[in-house]
Amino acid sequence: MSMTSDDSMRLDLDNPAWVADPYPSFARLRSAGHAVRDERLGIWLAARHADVEAVLKSRKLGRIFHEREPLDVWETFNWLHAESILDSEPPKHTRLRRLVSAVFTRPYVESLRPRVTQLTQELLDAATIKHADTGHFDVLADYAEPLPVLVIAELLGVPEGDRDLLRPWSQAIVRMYEYDRTAELEAAARVACAEFAMYVRDLARERRGGDGGDLVTALANVEDGGERLSEHELVATCVLLLNAGHEASVNAFGNGIVAALEHPDQLARLFADPWGMAATAVEEFLRYDSPLHLFERTAYEDVSVAGVTVAAGTKIAVLLGAANRDPEVFADPDKFDVGRDPNPHLGFGVGIHFCLGGPLARMEMGISLPLLLERFPTLNLVAEPVRRPTFVLRGYESILVGEPRR
Repeated sequence: MSMTSDDSMRLDLDNPAWVADPYPSFARLRSAGHAVRDERLGIWLAARHADVEAVLKSRKLGRIFHEREPLDVWETFNWLHAESILDSEPPKHTRLRRLVSAVFTRPYVESLRPRVTQLTQELLDAATIKHADTGHFDVLADYAEPLPVLVIAELLGVPEGDRDLLRPWSQAIVRMYEYDRTAELEAAARVACAEFAMYVRDLARERRGGDGGDLVTALANVEDGGERLSEHELVATCVLLLNAGHEASVNAFGNGIVAALEHPDQLARLFADPWGMAATAVEEFLRYDSPLHLFERTAYEDVSVAGVTVAAGTKIAVLLGAANRDPEVFADPDKFDVGRDPNPHLGFGVGIHFCLGGPLARMEMGISLPLLLERFPTLNLVAEPVRRPTFVLRGYESILVGEPRR
């Protein structure tokens, strides 16, 4: 089965208007009733909720990492990915996830709640001062972006004077996941990989055998059945925690707060009961305008999945944002509903690659959203939000907000 020549049944990544609103195209892709072939990209596209789940759970599909060449130029980039949980499959993935999960547990994440609350309050204090001076602030740059970076930095035990390094490194590396990369972006990613990896490696060497309370120390010393993380695996894990952890939180919060501010009826519900509505609102943020839109898998062998046969060595991509608007699963799926329940979205994936940092991202948003609404009870947009020109990692560059002058 192959894709038709209909241009509406592909990813129109060169069209800024399409990237800004791919949801009508997602509906057409779902209407095919099976995965479709995007010949230009050379991949299958799974858009229905059931198909996305099937692809992510299939053991005949996996993350097959191919080293970039020339090897001497891409050396650090290659091992950072080859040794990470995200780009590994069983049995290696099983071993890595077991070791990391022994440290990064749900009780451990929950123990961070008081500190996350404190950091959130400090960011709000700074935003309040900026708003008093200018009449507005950027809810991304001044609030949503720094919070997860600060949290991850504290988790890793990064000294306060070095924390400004983390976000630029991460931003440069994650641009490699997009399809519209330029030579300049690739060069910046290589530099960021080398600098970030060396920085974390030095931290790990200092702390191996120590008794500090930070995550680098814990990962350097974790042992299970005689198994330990190699130095490359430890560094790759820390880099992944920052890149994946903060990107999910920032983009989910930004996408969701714009949706809320553009839907006055839903915003009113949040203002009326910010803490009571926080949990379901966060899930709707993750569903309605998902922070991650595409995740690739490759067939180990010929496999029938999502209504098609994917040949060995061929890629199939799941479209998480499309699955999260599937009318077969969600009533009135294009409606933004902060009280939606149940909400079986796939914003954090499913299966063995379910996002390890999902509980932390949920906690951060579950605290930062109601605190923002309490501090600014008449919050509104003061300018058109500026969307990032990226598709895979979907988010905004700037969201200026404020309150009417009294």
